[in-house]
Amino acid sequence: MWRSVVSSSERTLRMADPTVRPISAADITTWDYEADVVVAGYGIAGVTAAIEAARAGAEVLVLERTGGWGGAASLAGGFIYLGGGTPLQKACGFEDSVENMKTFMKAALGPGTDDTKIDAYCEGSVDHYNWLVDAGVPFKESFWGQPGWEPPYDDGLMYSGGENAAPFNALVDPAPRGHVPQMSEKKTGEQGGGYMLMKPLVETAEKLGVRAEYDLRVQTLVVDGDRVVGVVAKRYGKDVAIRARKGVVLAMGSFAYNNEMVRSNAPRIFGHPAASIEAHDGRAIQIGQALGADTAHMDATEVAFFCDPQLMVRGILVNGRGQRYIPEDTYPGRIGQATLFQQDNQAFLVIDEAAYDEGMNAESSSAQLRAQPTWVAETVEELEAEMGLPAGSLQSTVDLYNRHAAEGSDPVLGKKSEWVKPIVGPFAAIDLRGRTGGFTLGGLKTTVDSEVLHVSGAPIPGLFAAGRCTSGVCAGGYASGTSLGDGSFFGRRAGISAAR
Repeated sequence: MWRSVVSSSERTLRMADPTVRPISAADITTWDYEADVVVAGYGIAGVTAAIEAARAGAEVLVLERTGGWGGAASLAGGFIYLGGGTPLQKACGFEDSVENMKTFMKAALGPGTDDTKIDAYCEGSVDHYNWLVDAGVPFKESFWGQPGWEPPYDDGLMYSGGENAAPFNALVDPAPRGHVPQMSEKKTGEQGGGYMLMKPLVETAEKLGVRAEYDLRVQTLVVDGDRVVGVVAKRYGKDVAIRARKGVVLAMGSFAYNNEMVRSNAPRIFGHPAASIEAHDGRAIQIGQALGADTAHMDATEVAFFCDPQLMVRGILVNGRGQRYIPEDTYPGRIGQATLFQQDNQAFLVIDEAAYDEGMNAESSSAQLRAQPTWVAETVEELEAEMGLPAGSLQSTVDLYNRHAAEGSDPVLGKKSEWVKPIVGPFAAIDLRGRTGGFTLGGLKTTVDSEVLHVSGAPIPGLFAAGRCTSGVCAGGYASGTSLGDGSFFGRRAGISAAR
């Protein structure tokens, strides 16, 4: 079908993968499939790109490496980060503004955010919500206000990024922006709100005439001069060539399951992928790089913290020196990042018996993350010794916390007064060391119109990308919903751009 020339020096590089190199269109003898726009990946970025390209009049073909649509999105909790005054926010009694949303995202998702992308995302957020609703995505007009990773029921709105916790609640007026598609009988990791996001979008794409081919694993790009004109994929070991008459959209996910890429770029989560799928092997990034594409924030990662927030808010989190380091009522992903990045993955939850019992009986979407106490003692001094902490360290931490908690305040870290109570005996501690995992946030550098940028700064003709294979609105920090929100928002723009 084509020829590939590999030098002898290249053959000696065992770690090199020559199959990511682009192939000249002149070397393709037969095109197995053709379409105006070819979309690689049928997750959230792929389906929204397909819809918009089809609405723009393009013939669209989606290539999916697995046997069905969905990707990581269909297994996710389903948060879409939206704000600026969406109809759902208003229905639940919350006011929000585009400027407040921008301020929060630039503060919480940095350092080094792409402010042009965040501005576009926030300014288009209400329209994006309406677009999703028009495509059949259901949202229940109810708010879940308890701590947690996601609502345990079918509520449509929740705080999902620490907006109502210190330090952000003093920066701008907080508003919940975690929008969740309505889903009954949710099973986390199997069928959550993400399924009810993907299902109506795929149905919308199918009604528009979008075609899909499954079990096709994209290998590399096909170029005609400096323009991308197709892809080469494999199906059951056979090479398949697919021509794109107008453009190719890469929407193939992150590199969380590519050990070499993680080791090289984001080593702190090496060996601990979470909230991702094995199909996220970084191939889209590699084939883009082989064409000279630029990347950004390849070291950035989301970090999950494996403890039920209903327990965390009722105790205090301390590090390996017995000191508090973060308000316990903030977004648990923010706790995960602080624990892994700043505390050497060392964390313990100190809690008293009454608070522990209350937390264990609270409604939660993550009851599976609850744990029995590792140590129990009648005094803080005894607990400190059993935990192996420096003498006096935990005692001074609890004394200081209790002194202010007696007045319902936390001037040290700013935990909200509703969760601030003195810790009284008997005491317990849960060992949370190493209880983190995550996925990568960096990827191909793109414009606000989802054009993939060459290292020279110019767009690569015919190549577009969206979703977790790109560097989106998150540069370092994270809020639940920014992956599905970013992927769907810029996926739409990728489809529009490619159809041109």
